[in-house]
Amino acid sequence: MTQPEPAFGEIADAAALQERLGHVYWIGGGSGAGKSTIARRVAARHGMRVYATDDVMPDHARRSTPGDCPLLAAFAAMDMDERWLNRSPRTMLETFHWFQGEGFHFIIEDLLRLPTRPGVIVEGFRLLPRLVKPLLANPRHAVWLLPTPEFRRAAFDSRGTLWEIARKTSDPDRALANLLERDRMFTERLYQEAGRLDLRMIAVDATISEAELAEQVTEAFGL
Repeated sequence: MTQPEPAFGEIADAAALQERLGHVYWIGGGSGAGKSTIARRVAARHGMRVYATDDVMPDHARRSTPGDCPLLAAFAAMDMDERWLNRSPRTMLETFHWFQGEGFHFIIEDLLRLPTRPGVIVEGFRLLPRLVKPLLANPRHAVWLLPTPEFRRAAFDSRGTLWEIARKTSDPDRALANLLERDRMFTERLYQEAGRLDLRMIAVDATISEAELAEQVTEAFGL
């Protein structure tokens, strides 16, 4: 009888975890950088699976407890003005659960349940460099896309999602300004962290086409 694969919490050896995840490629980065689009494009070209961390956030929130995700629990208890108006962008950055790595272990648990063939491209802003780095047997399997503030705003505007959160507050203009500043600081933090860990980054602005960005990611991955 085949023995079940060990769960994430049962894998104590870092090298063993790296081996289990050797078929995984990671695309992190700031919001609005085109991570989902590029992941789908590269995956389609190379016959790979896509695991979108945004899509599983509701499931991960349900699986969490206040004990392992206290920031998420506090965020869930706030109304929209408390989340986006009554706190500074800096406080929003420092207390936003996904930006602090809460629930990242659920991503790993999900990936360990997937078959190793075909390969998997994981994408999303939740992929913090300091959390991904220990999982990399091959450093080329990870890249972070870092959009300029102008590119981020234009991307949200083109998707029709620019005001999606802000309009649910009592002061949409200020809420949007807070959100954009928080995301700018988050992207800057990713840049500093990925640089410190010697991980690959790609700047994303209006001068780079989707095809060019996909090619750069493909090259970074060594595919």
